Amino acid sequence: MRIKSQKDFFSGLLFMVVGIAFAWGATNYKIGDAARMGPGYFPLMLGVLLAVLGVVVTFNALVVETEDGDPVGSIAWKPLFFIILANLTFGVLLGGLPSINLPYMGLTAAIIALTFIAALAGEEFRFKEVVVLAVILSVTCYLTFIVALKLQFPAWPAFIAG
Repeated sequence: MRIKSQKDFFSGLLFMVVGIAFAWGATNYKIGDAARMGPGYFPLMLGVLLAVLGVVVTFNALVVETEDGDPVGSIAWKPLFFIILANLTFGVLLGGLPSINLPYMGLTAAIIALTFIAALAGEEFRFKEVVVLAVILSVTCYLTFIVALKLQFPAWPAFIAG
């Protein structure tokens, strides 16, 4: 059987791998049943649905004809690097690194850093737009997670919060 859409084929495979990994990881928790769901029920169902979606996408890639074969292009290294760096920086700034005595910087600083680093992944960087976006995101996240949901995230850096 010939692959008729490379993008769909590899996307479907990725969906299947991630779905199976989630479903497998969920088996470490109590699953329960539909009437009495355990903590592993939702990730198991989500993983199964994602794997089924991957099967459907992969099947369509083998059956549905595309104009040019929909080839997979080269890897975009710059966006990949900056998006991964932004997420790692967010995690480090939000919780700190106790192993090297790096204190947490809190949710607002982590969101601002995430926004600036992720903005470097694009083709053009407009400082004013990134500042506005960072402020809007940090205020919205603060109001949503700290004020409304009362989650126990440190909102401000350790040297300010005490």
